[in-house]
Amino acid sequence: MKLLFKDAFINGQWHSAINRRFKVTNPATQSVIAEVTDCGAVETRWAIHAAHEALPAWSALTAAARGKILQRWFELIDEQAEALAQLLTTEQGKAIAEARGEVAYGASFLRWYAAEAERVYGDTIPATKSDQRITVLRQPVGVVAAITPWNFPVAMITRKVGPALAAGCTVVVKPAEDTPLCALALAHLADQAGLPAGVLNVVPTSDPAAVGETLASDQRVRKLSFTGSTDVGKLLMKQCADTVKKLSLELGGNAPFIVFADADIPGAVAGAMASKYRNAGQTCICANRFYVHASVATRFKQSLVAAVADLVVGDGRVEGTDIGPLIHQSAAKRVRDVVNQAVQAGATAEPTWVVKDSNDNFVPPVVLSNIQHPEDLHDVELFGPVAPIFTFTEESEVIAAANNTQYGLAAYFYGKDYAQIWRVAEALDYGMVGINTGAISTAVAPFGGVKESGFGREGGKYGIEEYLVTKYLCWQL
Repeated sequence: MKLLFKDAFINGQWHSAINRRFKVTNPATQSVIAEVTDCGAVETRWAIHAAHEALPAWSALTAAARGKILQRWFELIDEQAEALAQLLTTEQGKAIAEARGEVAYGASFLRWYAAEAERVYGDTIPATKSDQRITVLRQPVGVVAAITPWNFPVAMITRKVGPALAAGCTVVVKPAEDTPLCALALAHLADQAGLPAGVLNVVPTSDPAAVGETLASDQRVRKLSFTGSTDVGKLLMKQCADTVKKLSLELGGNAPFIVFADADIPGAVAGAMASKYRNAGQTCICANRFYVHASVATRFKQSLVAAVADLVVGDGRVEGTDIGPLIHQSAAKRVRDVVNQAVQAGATAEPTWVVKDSNDNFVPPVVLSNIQHPEDLHDVELFGPVAPIFTFTEESEVIAAANNTQYGLAAYFYGKDYAQIWRVAEALDYGMVGINTGAISTAVAPFGGVKESGFGREGGKYGIEEYLVTKYLCWQL
């Protein structure tokens, strides 16, 4: 089945913007994969109109009927999993093994919400008067705008679109300009699954600000879901204010990874590898700051460095690659600069680090210790394969350090004392906490943060709530 599409998907048809295309490149080779139609405000309004027109019929379908289409979409993704994974790696760069995992993870949201569609319940409330009855309905919020990031170009779409469609909403997706090809492939598979025209629309663009502003300002769009940077999330909040849209924002992270004195060190190292170096460190829930108890710091660091030394860096399409490229040159340069500055100030970089500049997108994985200016690394979201290690001695000290950030997305810690585990889990000011694990993402649990990491949840029974409104009916008998 052909999965490479280059035009916008609007109202069940492929549309090409006249004389406007932008290049999508492979970050490993910097070669052009495709030239994709470049949507602007006009095409975005077409997509909103299509979604608005399709809404009544789609929301009127039974939950079972919507779920059947979502289930078929899941099956088609599963059938095309390898082709999707290859496409994902080609445009995003992550190791092919991780790409296969993402496709499976992304598909799992459709399977989950295919069933969850039938579990949207209302209530009957005992009335205060004998001649009245009170009922509560849950109804779809309406047209949804989904703005998705480049680091998970399959899973971030299904995590938003799955529950929206299950709830009875219609959707306009604006994929990241670096990775529109997976979004278009998913739209094709949704079409093949029988999704009616206009229910799902995809508008690729090289001008995300213009398209985002159009989605945020149009009063027909009643919900906007965004995953990306905190700065852009704040801007979208302001733009949505005039039409008082419902919002879900999954924004930046600064995840602490704490290793207590009684931790299982091999397990903690395995968790650190899974959390820190997945997707070359380009995930919002990556471990960003490592706090290791002084009594086990040397052992943990040596084991982590040994594991990092075994990682294979290269083109993600090559089997056996562990660390692919960063998404583009500016991202790679920023991460190199962070490490170079730390090393020049006296930090130790292991396994080895040569102060350098480069025009490619590859950054070797590294562990930093003996950091002379910790404040330079406490507040920056690294988004690269760099693990800075700090030491601590007191529980209260490390909790204060972990919480000393405006972000509150994910946190991790390792230990065996169950009294301490409960204390720390409750004290960490984060939306998600991994306890003796570095892998927390699953379709069945709520994903989201607090503070400037945003609000709203994706996944599990909580995810569909974001696409529903509550209607109270008072019956006078």
